[in-house]
Amino acid sequence: MTPRKKTTVPADRLGEPHAQLRGADGKLLGGIVLKDGKWVLGLGGRIVGESDSAAHVLAILKRAAALARAEGREVDLVFSAPLRAAAHKEAEAEGLDFDAFQARLVAQMDAAGKAEP
Repeated sequence: MTPRKKTTVPADRLGEPHAQLRGADGKLLGGIVLKDGKWVLGLGGRIVGESDSAAHVLAILKRAAALARAEGREVDLVFSAPLRAAAHKEAEAEGLDFDAFQARLVAQMDAAGKAEP
């Protein structure tokens, strides 16, 4: 995933929406849009990265939802059928189902987090 500068982008310029993570109050916490052939991930009102991989960005957003729930926060994650299909197809191309792909990514993220001082 390529890091991007922290900027606020008007919603009408973000791209085609494919996923939304919302809090119990309905506030948008994160999402995924498709813009210019790239899957763009936003969290906390900021664009945090973009990727060619639907599986990667969906796994990260699902991880964000799981972390929020583990903290006791109610969140709702919805995503489009095209995003799901693209993510599952990518995982299958690597010989994995999406759950295994996601588990591998979470393990990599956890290991990277433990390696940081």
